[in-house]
Amino acid sequence: MEDNNIQNPEGIPAKLAELEEDEFHHVNNPAAGIKPIVKKYLSRPVSAEQKNNKFYFSDGDAKVEITVVTDEIIRVRLAPHGVFLDEFSYAVPKLEKKVSVFGLNELEEEYVVYTNIINCHIRKTDFFISFSDNQNFITSSDAVPMHWEENVKFGGYYVYCTKTCHSNESFFGMGDKATELNLRGKRLKNWNTDAYSFAWNQDPLYRSIPFYISLNEGIAHGIFFDNTFKADFDFGAEDPTKTSFWAEGGELQYYYIHGPHMMDVVKRYHLLTGTHPMPPMWALGYHQCRWSYYPESKVRMVTKTFREKKIPCDGIYLDIDYMDGYRCFTWNRKYFPDPKKMIKELSEQGFKTVVIIDPGIRVDDNYSVFKEGKENRYFCRRCDDYFMEGHVWPGRCQFPDFTNPEVREWWGNLFDELVQLGVAGVWNDMNEPAVFGTGTFPDDVRHQYDGQRGSHRKAHNVYGMQMVRATYEGLRKIMKNKRPFTITRAGYSGVQRFSSVWTGDNVASWEHLILGNIMCQRLSISGVSFCGTDIGGFSGEPDGELFTRWIQLGTFSPFMRAHSAGDTKEREPWSFGEPYTSINRKFIELRYRLLPYLYSAFWEHHRYGFPIVRPVVMHEQFEPTNHFRQDEFTYGDKILVCPVLAAGQKDRKVYLPKGKWYNFWTHELVDGGKELMVAAPLETMPIFVKAGSVIPEYPVMQYVGEKEIEEVKMNVYYSDFEANSFIFEDYGETFAYEQDIYLEKKFVVRGKENKLTIQQSMEGLYTPRYENYHMNIIGLPFKPTRIIVDDHEVKDFMIASDKTVQLKLRKNFTQLVIN
Repeated sequence: MEDNNIQNPEGIPAKLAELEEDEFHHVNNPAAGIKPIVKKYLSRPVSAEQKNNKFYFSDGDAKVEITVVTDEIIRVRLAPHGVFLDEFSYAVPKLEKKVSVFGLNELEEEYVVYTNIINCHIRKTDFFISFSDNQNFITSSDAVPMHWEENVKFGGYYVYCTKTCHSNESFFGMGDKATELNLRGKRLKNWNTDAYSFAWNQDPLYRSIPFYISLNEGIAHGIFFDNTFKADFDFGAEDPTKTSFWAEGGELQYYYIHGPHMMDVVKRYHLLTGTHPMPPMWALGYHQCRWSYYPESKVRMVTKTFREKKIPCDGIYLDIDYMDGYRCFTWNRKYFPDPKKMIKELSEQGFKTVVIIDPGIRVDDNYSVFKEGKENRYFCRRCDDYFMEGHVWPGRCQFPDFTNPEVREWWGNLFDELVQLGVAGVWNDMNEPAVFGTGTFPDDVRHQYDGQRGSHRKAHNVYGMQMVRATYEGLRKIMKNKRPFTITRAGYSGVQRFSSVWTGDNVASWEHLILGNIMCQRLSISGVSFCGTDIGGFSGEPDGELFTRWIQLGTFSPFMRAHSAGDTKEREPWSFGEPYTSINRKFIELRYRLLPYLYSAFWEHHRYGFPIVRPVVMHEQFEPTNHFRQDEFTYGDKILVCPVLAAGQKDRKVYLPKGKWYNFWTHELVDGGKELMVAAPLETMPIFVKAGSVIPEYPVMQYVGEKEIEEVKMNVYYSDFEANSFIFEDYGETFAYEQDIYLEKKFVVRGKENKLTIQQSMEGLYTPRYENYHMNIIGLPFKPTRIIVDDHEVKDFMIASDKTVQLKLRKNFTQLVIN
């Protein structure tokens, strides 16, 4: 008897292959047998198998892989014809299994992949995938099965995922999109773009962060669509009942990240993509930039004026005009005859010099960087093996392929001379990549992609990230144990492992002040906490009021830099005269006073994955009206910042989250959970501190490290409940913290009607050089009669005119009791 199931070498049953061959050869026009290109959808799953923490489901042709990463993270991958691409991701450097209890249950209507916390359901009738928590609440569900469409022109597939969008569902994240904080009703594109003077709702911009947070019925989850191709996201714009994301190539690969709190989602996203390394503390100071400060005499005049006017500043930037003909890694000796001497003298005055570096390398055989790159074939090539060339600032340029590890190492080593000259930081610009006239590289440019190979369609969104990676890794090697400072304009998810960012070429307008506030909040909850704006606007002309309000906002941005275009008036803190100069000085000084607080918030980000800037909705996600609050945020978790965002405004409405809050300026105690009007004349801005907080404060310095810190002021805000605060200290510029040479302090504040207890505990191997705290107790509801520190009575204390209780004590105290 003939066996119709005998397999041929291609794995097709022999009889079936024979029939297909006959059918094909008997058609007069062979092309008539080719099916039209249409979207194809997953159909009924017919098989399921498990390989360790990976589960495979197939409909007979397509295959879906479900990977359990942690108790709260599950990855979904689709292979349209059952063959997955090699595992590789620039965003997720190493996918580690961190789960012990997981498995697969087969039920009558579905398969269920489970952990202790979440379930992934695969419906048998139609391959719909959904997720639920351990209370069986469905958090995410497909609206149609995952689908794809063959890309005839380039190969591969367009890939699509569409999920149910609930009527009250809100969406947050996606990096620095120039729109409202809540993305409900928006359609957005990820394709890194040089967006000079971008407008409200203009999209796309400089970065591609394919990560969003959904909030529905008070429960949060995240979706991270790890696909570097041009991608679109629709948050109920086309159809209010559907949320979709799709890409023009690559795999349909996404991570479901469970909450239930928004903070949980962000922390777990950081578990995948990493956090910012600790910056050098000087990088958290105030920075001054312009396109461009040149010649050397101009740089010296600006830095001299900062010191004369006693306005703190740590960073001075050199834009493209410091170079010889805009050639990277060179100096214009007419403008800067002795850069080493200049940088050394600036350093002696407390200024760190940051220089710009772009990716375009001028085509010039007498230029050593070009010559080396050409000889080693380090520059990008097109599909027919011609070098990719385009015009940027130096003229005709070629561009390194930063997806090649050999090129990254070469590029990183090029910084050696700049570092030897004393350069302290590097600013990577134009790395979307931007090309004059054409916008960016052609699609057919080839990239090595760390051995994974790909066209520019695949590499475009990671180009800037890999450039700043090369910069950071090179600087780290050259600077040895000193922390590099880098800043980049373009990036992809995971860029935070290598760099800070700013929101790009904004405009001097009140609308852009509003946008900058929203964009920094969005970047922070999208994994990129070390962010800021061009204070005052890059293009256009702010007046003194707008610039001062922007300085006030920038005081509470993790990255604080003023920057402006060369065709605008000068934009320093004193440029608008009084009263603006004094107000700007006051707020920049406040920045420096609060540096230990910001530095501690940075540690909480680096070590634990907390965002530094947090929208109000992150604190109270169960309150529906908070889903649309976007002009207030907390700086860390203790300080509520309410910037003034309109011209002529003398007061503003403020919402205080539930709890008790102190007005930072007046120490007035206010109950939260409501809105109130707060005075906001030009010289101030509404700021509130959460009751129970311990806020460390440094003396005002003109730059970080100007003088030895002799004592740290500890501002303690009384509360009638228990509250915790964390403070981090280390050397501030080395990587010793990676060997546990740091100090992590925990303060527990407990208040009663006539008693206040403050306990301090410490972990780590670092010893600060100062010996004492200056304790400043705010809001004490009783007059103290007795103060005990570690069983010893303190007689020397005072009650100041503002009713704060002040005393000094040793930094290593364990318990302070005030009766």
